[in-house]
Amino acid sequence: MTTAHAQPKVPINSIRVTEKAAGKVREFAKRDGKNEFGLKVAVKGGGCSGLTYVLDIVDGPTEEDKVIEQNGISVYVPKKAFVFLAGTVLDFSDGLNGKGFEFTNPNAKTSCGCGTSFSV
Repeated sequence: MTTAHAQPKVPINSIRVTEKAAGKVREFAKRDGKNEFGLKVAVKGGGCSGLTYVLDIVDGPTEEDKVIEQNGISVYVPKKAFVFLAGTVLDFSDGLNGKGFEFTNPNAKTSCGCGTSFSV
């Protein structure tokens, strides 16, 4: 049985950026005056669950980044962070419960209420 809100399964060797999230990234890049850009998606230690997500609009990838093309934007994921992010869906919500980027991460064993901290 499927639901209307079911997300397609993301291949374990990739991440998925929804069209809505990609549109917001383009909007933020334009606001910052960036014509050439990509979205860096990473993790760092910290937060109430142990790891936090990091999003940044950057000029280009580093040698350490895996490059994924999604919905007209380039996504750069550091190889060391990829193990924590593989299969993740990045979306953008502007509903009544809050506004911002949302991660659906199949690797997260626990997460906190803020939605930006998780553990594996």
